[in-house]
Amino acid sequence: MRSGNPALKESTFLDLGSGTVVSRADGAMTLNGTINKTGLLLLLAVITAAFAWSQVEITAEGMTGGLYVWGGLIGGFILAMVTVFKKQWAPVTAPMYALVEGFFLGGISAVFEARYPGIAFQAVLLTFGTLFALLMAYRSGLIKATENFKLGVVAATGGIALVYLATIVLGFFGIDIPMIHGNGIVGIGFSLFVVVIAALNLVLDFDFIETGVERGAPKYMEWYGAFGLMVTLVWLYIEFLRLLSKLQSRD
Repeated sequence: MRSGNPALKESTFLDLGSGTVVSRADGAMTLNGTINKTGLLLLLAVITAAFAWSQVEITAEGMTGGLYVWGGLIGGFILAMVTVFKKQWAPVTAPMYALVEGFFLGGISAVFEARYPGIAFQAVLLTFGTLFALLMAYRSGLIKATENFKLGVVAATGGIALVYLATIVLGFFGIDIPMIHGNGIVGIGFSLFVVVIAALNLVLDFDFIETGVERGAPKYMEWYGAFGLMVTLVWLYIEFLRLLSKLQSRD
């Protein structure tokens, strides 16, 4: 069992003491419960995103409402880490993550929208279109999360994470990684690759959640599974924004 999503890893459903699957016969994780909670998290994120969207504005003097972007980014990261290490708290921390991450998504979307009108709506459509297309492909058996498939996606996800980490570290020294973040052929190709890997992580997440349901994981894992799936959706949406911005900047 592997997932490129750091929130959904092999030990997620295991008791750290015995190494066996934690199960609760009277309150086991269900697929419908996880789907419902995922929908609720998305709704919470949309509410705060809409508010942040209305507060962030790009003017000649600069950007107003930047606190929503940075506050949402940092707050979302902290809550995500707390949820990963304290998954029993997911019924509380997952909704908080969705609310805080919504501020970041709404703010960053407004920034992109100011420069490329219509880009946010396009990214939303592509994100949910990808989600439903891959869900249908997974449920129909067209895509199967085999061990080799999982290994490939996890390795690619790790490689992307290293590239982004290197970009951040080198940025502190005023050094840019050439081409991959630009709007040239290499930059667009890199963004396409990242979008594909982010999308394939959805397949691994579907498989992992389904495994938890089959193994009778405890009820709170519905919230944790929904949280993990949302982490991937947020990543996919941001990557679509980046890809579309590169394409539109070439016009």
